[in-house]
Amino acid sequence: MSRLPGLFLSVGPAGHDIDPDALGRSILPDISDLSARLRFQPDEGQVWLDDQRMVLLNLEGQATLRRELIQNLGPRKTKEILFRTGHAAGAREAMLAIKVRGGRPQLDAFLVGPQLHALRGEVHVVPIVIEADIESGKYYSELIWRNSAEAETHVASFGGSAEPVCWMQIGYASGYTSSIMERPILFQEVECVACGAPHCRIIGRPAEEWPDIPERTYMPRASLPRAQKPAAMDGAVEANDIVGASSRFLAAWHLMGRVAPLTTTVLLSGETGVGKEIFARALHNASPRARKLMFSINCAAIPESLIDAELFGVEKGAFTGAGQERAGWFEAANGSTLFLDEIGALSITAQAKLLRVLQEGQFSRLGGTRIRQVDVRIVCATNVDLEMEVKQGRFRADVLYRLNAFPISIPPLRERCGDIPPLIDHFLNRFNQRTGRRINGFTLQAVDALMIYEFPGNVRELENMIERAAILTHEDEPIDIFHLFNNQSVLRKTFLRPEMNGKLRERRLAEGSTSMAGAVAVGALTGRRSLAEIEALAIDEAMKASAGNVSKAARTLGLTRAQLRHRLKEHSNTS
Repeated sequence: MSRLPGLFLSVGPAGHDIDPDALGRSILPDISDLSARLRFQPDEGQVWLDDQRMVLLNLEGQATLRRELIQNLGPRKTKEILFRTGHAAGAREAMLAIKVRGGRPQLDAFLVGPQLHALRGEVHVVPIVIEADIESGKYYSELIWRNSAEAETHVASFGGSAEPVCWMQIGYASGYTSSIMERPILFQEVECVACGAPHCRIIGRPAEEWPDIPERTYMPRASLPRAQKPAAMDGAVEANDIVGASSRFLAAWHLMGRVAPLTTTVLLSGETGVGKEIFARALHNASPRARKLMFSINCAAIPESLIDAELFGVEKGAFTGAGQERAGWFEAANGSTLFLDEIGALSITAQAKLLRVLQEGQFSRLGGTRIRQVDVRIVCATNVDLEMEVKQGRFRADVLYRLNAFPISIPPLRERCGDIPPLIDHFLNRFNQRTGRRINGFTLQAVDALMIYEFPGNVRELENMIERAAILTHEDEPIDIFHLFNNQSVLRKTFLRPEMNGKLRERRLAEGSTSMAGAVAVGALTGRRSLAEIEALAIDEAMKASAGNVSKAARTLGLTRAQLRHRLKEHSNTS
């Protein structure tokens, strides 16, 4: 799941004096690794491409949709909608390139996007020129599209066009390449079958190199890189720790963007570890109050006898030991945002005072009679069901109604598996930058294992897991499954659950017990073993399966021959 470091590749000369078919056959890698990830589950009404749910739609249906959009919205608005739709799909599928071909030649990994076009029956892509350098941000490509389904549907509906019409496919190419290059890349269709050309031809460049074209306005304000960060909200600095790509995550982010500029009270709900405080901080940073410090308090960490004093302050002599007056959190946060975590832990008395602040912006200190006015934006968070707390008499209904003015539910990580690939990439990149180490991404088996793990501790648990695994991993090597799950009970639960999502377990075990997942699942779970023992067992299994062939065993384990020889030497010295 690491990016394509220092990517630079060049395919053929630009121009028309080439044989596209011959060049395409010589460049495009075998597509079987992608087609193997396409799964049909008709009994459940589902089609999957890796961890993404797909839908099959025939050309007649697409032609009808396109015709209705153009007739009701006009060509320009339809083009914008289809471009944005394709862009979102391309940005999401860029993660698959690194997941499937992270250890392959850079060109093979880069061509995942064009080959997914073919796999879905949209178009056959023939690369003519691809020149890319991620480090400098330079990019230029020229591609031929043959058998474009989008052009065919347009011709079927309108008989042809004076301008190119492959709008969704252009959006897909732009979104995919922007994510790979980690900067906005925009494609233009310079020839199109719908205009009478023998085939479609597209050219891709950095967005700023395309002056005065409407497609630049269609690009998202922040193209999502692989460690995907949602587009910054109006007037906000992008939150560095907000990473996600799933629809449920982005829905929560969209709601936050809508309410951020206002003073409305926000209630964030979700399990422990989903990132409620990070969301609250991003909301504050996107608000007009961002110039002031946000104040955070964990209501559950304050004894019930002190919570009134902590929130609202104390007058001198209010109780024994109160030798001087002291302001509370509400006064400190005047003009800013106050984040109240675990709001369900507040006492009934404190809830009554909180209600007055919510309604009128007024309160009095403990032991005092003076009414104090404050302007505080309140953001609350809870990991309990407050409606159930109300029914059981532990939470005031009127307070809940006030807090529930704008609820945002942050889903648990197990319900948004699409966020796992960008999150692990983000956490690993941050670890490498902080420590100066060079941990080279993740093996395919490690990513698959993370995709089916339940994560009871949510994002916080994932972050800690990645850091621990990175510490255990050797320099310039990828994180593998035995680095992530060095606990036997976790390994057992992960690999022996019969209901593994997407049946990844059967697919992995079907590949043979010589794979890393097979070695761990079959051997490491038979008794309590240390990390070193699990690693040695995996190596032994691979060496036995390859009849002592080091090169073959190394390929099975996802290592280079030199790396495996080093490991063999290490294990022989310790045995």
